[in-house]
Amino acid sequence: MTAEHLGALAAEIAREAGELARRRRSEGVALAATKSTLADIVTEADREVEQLIRDRLRAERPDDGFLGEETGAERGSSGFTWIVDPIDGTVNYAYGIPGYSVSIAVVEGEPDPERWQGVAAAVCAPALGELFTAVRGGGAWLDGSRLAVSGETPAGALLGTGFGYDPLTHDGDIATVRRVMTIARDLRRMGSAAIDLAYLAAGRLDGFFERGLNAWDFAAGALLVQEAGGLVSRLDPDVPRPMLIAGGRAVHDRLRDLISTSGP
Repeated sequence: MTAEHLGALAAEIAREAGELARRRRSEGVALAATKSTLADIVTEADREVEQLIRDRLRAERPDDGFLGEETGAERGSSGFTWIVDPIDGTVNYAYGIPGYSVSIAVVEGEPDPERWQGVAAAVCAPALGELFTAVRGGGAWLDGSRLAVSGETPAGALLGTGFGYDPLTHDGDIATVRRVMTIARDLRRMGSAAIDLAYLAAGRLDGFFERGLNAWDFAAGALLVQEAGGLVSRLDPDVPRPMLIAGGRAVHDRLRDLISTSGP
């Protein structure tokens, strides 16, 4: 199956999963558990949406691997792995804030961000009515329009970020914000890294940085940015909370220089 076919499948499933998430939100949200901290929640919808994606992929691509936020990893034999966040921005989702998304990527190689190669991606923001897609070598797209990261930022860069749920990490995150504000026009904190990266690909943000993201948080968004002409890097992948930065080349490099000395 070609990258284009994999991209079409990712988009189809993301749209279907997004509609299920939107429908469940309109019916009311039931909290299922907490994850890393009390503030880090999972809803019943997260689990139901991920199961839908798993079932669809098992039917269409039974030999592929799978790595999902809620149900973990399953190795395949085809050399492809699907990286899935069923609802990225669960707190937004639980509060009725429309900034949540379904993030689906398919990668080739080991299911390790330092070793895989992105093949196709889809980020569906159902409450916002948007589906962002990318295919390796085929660009990043939104509703038939090709995306491109922003270029010059003479007034300063509009940056996106997020913070960890563990209160013990907040001082370090805020210290990083202080560093990057020297090049910033302003800062946005939306609550879904997948949407942040999709917006970066669309030129709605100039740069993005966040420490402690998991593979499913950025796998799809990273390919969107790369196919829109941007750069994505993890500065310290071997520490417990790696830093991911993204942007057009100029903003990416400035973020890298400012953040690389700030520590984990």
